[in-house]
Amino acid sequence: MQENGLKITEFVTLFNLEVLNKGSDFDTALLTINDVNRPGLQFHAFYDYFDPRRLQVIGKAEVTYLKGLTDEQRRKCFDDLFLYDIPALVIARGLDCFSECLESAQVHEKTILRTNETTVDFTSHTIEYLNNALAPCITRHGVLLDIYGEGVMITGDSGVGKSEAAIELIMRGHRLVADDAVELRRISNQLIGSAPEVIRHYIELRGIGVINVRQLFGMRAIKTETQLDLVVHFEPWDQTKFYDRLGIEDHFTEIMDLQIPIVTIPVRPGRNLASIVEVAAMNNRHRKYGFNAAQELARRVDRRADAGSGKLI
Repeated sequence: MQENGLKITEFVTLFNLEVLNKGSDFDTALLTINDVNRPGLQFHAFYDYFDPRRLQVIGKAEVTYLKGLTDEQRRKCFDDLFLYDIPALVIARGLDCFSECLESAQVHEKTILRTNETTVDFTSHTIEYLNNALAPCITRHGVLLDIYGEGVMITGDSGVGKSEAAIELIMRGHRLVADDAVELRRISNQLIGSAPEVIRHYIELRGIGVINVRQLFGMRAIKTETQLDLVVHFEPWDQTKFYDRLGIEDHFTEIMDLQIPIVTIPVRPGRNLASIVEVAAMNNRHRKYGFNAAQELARRVDRRADAGSGKLI
């Protein structure tokens, strides 16, 4: 698992921000917290629980308050704020920068940026982007597809038939997200899967080689990312192993502290793996909506047995 950081220079480019002052760490500073702070309380000298790693944003409310202060009071507000190792201060709504703010930033070598977005829009867009960019990420070996709206990751040993099943599923109208390496990011209580950029849209087939799914099958056959809803594990058929034939109990695998449903599919010649994966995806969706066919069958058998024994039901 890894934690990412977003460079301030990249953030400036992504959000088309105006640079009013470059701090000493402008080229190296990282955003590592997926939240922002509006330093209204800090301008009242309240720094308890203040996290300097967050991006600082001031808008019309803060500017209106600062306008009511004397020059010396305003200067002290910014001096106190810039004593902390903040990544940058952003002024929203395209508002003018106080001369005291600019002078203090130059003395303390802090970065000041400006955006034309409203404070609410800028903070919401920033938090949404940082939630994705800074999400913890791991890489798993497998094939990730979107099947009937369900994100299904096929896992198993190399050569067991994952890519072959994926091609069959793509030809049936489903969409490829990633082959071989699946990047999983935890965002809130969801796992979002995608492909590393360098191998995106490519899939390897033994005997044929690497193919570009987007070029061969068109845009309808690919998807950039999807939520992971189900893991389908392929393994060679083992005559000595018991495989679940009813599916009454749900099975899960833990990925990044989240429980993801998993089904194990034994592989042997003659089994149509693509069809089985399709059914597994549809069945997983049914279970999410509260319907379990195995449990329903067990209840029907119990009712029939009770009726045959003469019990009242």
